[in-house]
Amino acid sequence: MSNTLGTFFRLTTFGESHGKAIGGVVDGCPSGIAFDETFIADEMLQRHIGNGTTARREPDRVEIISGVYKGQTLGTPIAFIIKNCDTHSEDYDELADYFRPGHADYTTVMRYGIRDPRGGGRASGRETAIWVAAGAIAKMVLKTRNISVKATVAKTATPPDSDSCGGIVECIIDGVPAGIGNPVFEKLNARLAAAMMSIPSAIGFEMGAGFAATQMTGSQYRDNWKSDFTTQTNHCGGIQGGISNGMPIMFRVAFHPVVTIQQPTNCINSNGIIRTITPQGRHDSNHIPRTAVVVEAMAAITIADFTCRTNS
Repeated sequence: MSNTLGTFFRLTTFGESHGKAIGGVVDGCPSGIAFDETFIADEMLQRHIGNGTTARREPDRVEIISGVYKGQTLGTPIAFIIKNCDTHSEDYDELADYFRPGHADYTTVMRYGIRDPRGGGRASGRETAIWVAAGAIAKMVLKTRNISVKATVAKTATPPDSDSCGGIVECIIDGVPAGIGNPVFEKLNARLAAAMMSIPSAIGFEMGAGFAATQMTGSQYRDNWKSDFTTQTNHCGGIQGGISNGMPIMFRVAFHPVVTIQQPTNCINSNGIIRTITPQGRHDSNHIPRTAVVVEAMAAITIADFTCRTNS
């Protein structure tokens, strides 16, 4: 199981949705970075905003275990935990032996031979709370480099009763200098895509003009120069040949609707028996508003990883 993101600025996560706690270890964070726990708390709060979010009410207090002293990072691993305080594990008793459609229940058993059915275990969106906490630390690092990351909801809808909807989140990263990234297999855009597609329910990724570029001609798509080495347009999304060109990095992530909804659902067990079950639990009907900060976090971690290794 892959539980680590990054090469130099690295995040390793642990814990399950309904375990005692979830948490992470950030390794490779530079020393002497001003550490703001209030900022982390504010970022965690962003993960709870929006209509149609889960009824699960976790305080999501991030407890720093190591790596910080007198408000500054030490350069040593920053470990933290987030306790799970509002679990209703009994809601999943009926699903312990059944696989929900469109979920990771079946594939997890096929891969590991066992799964934690409570809230989806490590396949749960609960995992993203760790990413947001680590993303806040990455943003502290990026702030020292005058790099900002901002994601907004570009498209979503209001779901019908007892149903859900998806949407699109757009992200803009400002201040990344030209020359960040590597060609071939370590492209900055490829690493961003991998990070975004790690987010639960992510189903599509595009940069700059994205899929609309398929309807352009080459003369329309190319980003012509200005004399200061910026470009007149930004159809490439700020990355060329896998390396940043100094323009804002722009991308969008598409998310499918949450598939566990409170409607009668045909589930199947390991013996191939299909049974209609109405899942209980507490699930988002529209998770897009609170997904924006998750996109920001994964982008910040990815950019911090590249800038830390570039400046090491």
